[in-house]
Amino acid sequence: MQNNVPTNSAPRTWVVLGDKQGDNAQVESIVQALPWDSERKHIQVLDEFVFGKPKVGPTLYHIDRQRTDPLPPPWPDLILTSGRRPANVAMWIREQSGGHTKIIFIGKPSSMPKDYDLIIYSAEHQFPPLPNLQPITLPLMRVDEAQVTAAANEWEARLADLPRPLTAFLVGGPTGPFLFNARAAHRLQSIIRQVIEETGGTAYITTSRRTPPAVVEALQSDLPGAARLFTWSTDASDNPYRALLGLADGFVVTGDSISMMVEVVRLRKPLAILGLPVGVLGAFDQLRRSLTRWLFAPRCRGPLDRLRQAAGRVLYRMRILTHTRDFVAFHNMLVTKGLAVHAGEPLRAPTAGVPDDLAIAVQRIEALVRNS
Repeated sequence: MQNNVPTNSAPRTWVVLGDKQGDNAQVESIVQALPWDSERKHIQVLDEFVFGKPKVGPTLYHIDRQRTDPLPPPWPDLILTSGRRPANVAMWIREQSGGHTKIIFIGKPSSMPKDYDLIIYSAEHQFPPLPNLQPITLPLMRVDEAQVTAAANEWEARLADLPRPLTAFLVGGPTGPFLFNARAAHRLQSIIRQVIEETGGTAYITTSRRTPPAVVEALQSDLPGAARLFTWSTDASDNPYRALLGLADGFVVTGDSISMMVEVVRLRKPLAILGLPVGVLGAFDQLRRSLTRWLFAPRCRGPLDRLRQAAGRVLYRMRILTHTRDFVAFHNMLVTKGLAVHAGEPLRAPTAGVPDDLAIAVQRIEALVRNS
C-alpha cells in the first residue's frame, strides 16, 4: 500500500482478519484507502470454532496458535477488524497494551458498542445513537472487477448459446428471521418460471453453502427447460458465480444475502430481491427488529423524538433491546433508492447512483487518530 504520510507520524496499525471473506473484504476496503501502512494478522481458529461461537471477550482460547500469525509486542496503536473471532483477539491485544490500543470494528459486533472506540456499520444494522458509531449506507465490500472480467471471458463461449436475456438467480439460505422451507422453494420456482415466460430468456440458478438440501432437491426435480442449475458443494469446481456477475443481464437474489445484493448493486446491474417467509417466531423477531429501528432512528425534530431516543438508550443499556440486523429495512432502502425492485416486478437498471461512503469511514478514522 502506498504510504502518503511520514512513517513517524502514522499510527502503528494492525489489521486482524478472520476466515469470513465478506468481513475481511470490508476491512480491506478501508485499509487500502487509509494514508498509512498497516500490518495484517491472520487469525486461524480451532476446528471446534469454525462453526461454533466462542464466548465474547479479550481471549485467545479459540484460536490455533500454530497457524495464526504471531502477535508479539510492540502493540499497535490501532486495530481494524470485523467478526466475533477476530474481535476477541483485538480485545486481548488491547488488554496486553494496557488499554493503549484503539479498536475500530466494521459491521455488527457481538458485544456492546462500549467495547470499541469506533464502529462503522451499514444500513441493515440497527444501533442507538451513540458517539462512537458511524453509520454508512452500503457495506464497504468491493467487487474485484478484474476477477469478474476474467471469469466472464472464461465462461462467455459456454453461455453463448443460451437464449437471452440471461437472468441469474443467486440463492442463499435461512438466516435471522427467515426460513427457507417448502413455501420459499415454491415461491422461488414460481419466480423462475415467471421470468422465463416474460423474458423468453434463460434462468441460471446458483445455490450456496447455506442452501438447504431440500431446496436444492426441489430445484433439481422441477427445473424448467430454459433454466440451468449449479449446485454448490465443498468439492464443486467450475463455479459460475463470478462469471454470472459479468455476463448476466439481470439478477434475482434471495433476501437473506446482503453481500450478494451489494455485489450486484455495485456492478449497477438490474436487481430483484426475493423475500423469504419468516414463520411465527420469525414474525415476532421481525417485530422486535422494527421496534428497534423505530426507537433507534437518528431523526430528532423535537421533544417526542428525544424521548423516543432516550427510551431506546435505556432499553439498550438494560439489554431488553439489542443492536440487530433488519433485512427487510435494507431491502426497502434499496428499492426506495431505485437500486432494486421486489421479485415479481419487471427488472430494470438502477435509477440512481450507488452510494459509496468509504471516504466518510476514512475521515472518521483519521479524526479518531488525530484526537488520540
